[in-house]
Amino acid sequence: MIDINVYNKSGKEVGSLKVDEAVLGGRVRHALLKQAIVMYHANKRQGTATTKSRGMVSGSTRKLFKQKGTGNARVGNARTGKRVGGGVTFAKIVRDFGKSMPKKQRRLATNSAILAKLLNSDVVVIDELNFQKPCTKDFADILGNLKIDRGCLVTLGEQNTDVYKSARNIPRVAVMKADDLNAGDICNHRKMLFTREAFLKVVAVNG
Repeated sequence: MIDINVYNKSGKEVGSLKVDEAVLGGRVRHALLKQAIVMYHANKRQGTATTKSRGMVSGSTRKLFKQKGTGNARVGNARTGKRVGGGVTFAKIVRDFGKSMPKKQRRLATNSAILAKLLNSDVVVIDELNFQKPCTKDFADILGNLKIDRGCLVTLGEQNTDVYKSARNIPRVAVMKADDLNAGDICNHRKMLFTREAFLKVVAVNG
């Protein structure tokens, strides 16, 4: 069992939670975690870079001058890649770098990422995270009280626009619902900040 302290906005301990490693898969599956991270990075690649090949540029296909007898180097038509205005020799085309994984493997990779954070003491749980109105300073003060000074993934039980707007201008901080967690975003941040509601939701889903 892993014991996790629960803090309030002032950084004071107000309770604790227990979670069984078996709920999150029992162990960190590093190979599966790497596969998931590679997939998420690949899916972010646009693959829209294109250049024109010699078949795409305008111009005659006529040989510029005869092969022999002129004293010049032999040439082909004006669209060859060796001439100004010609096509690119090995032209880039639109590509899809996307990868996929079965749903069960994605869930298991996400659980492994969360478990790795728990084992490294990189998970912080707060009792609640609500704002009357968006305020970046208040959110930054909360992170300071919780001693979070590195990249942080804030996980909420439900969508909260005020929390999102309060955190969006803070570098290396992202806000996400518990239902949208994935191994790529978890591993891309040093710390994870859960609300109590979100943490119990994650445990309940896997339990």
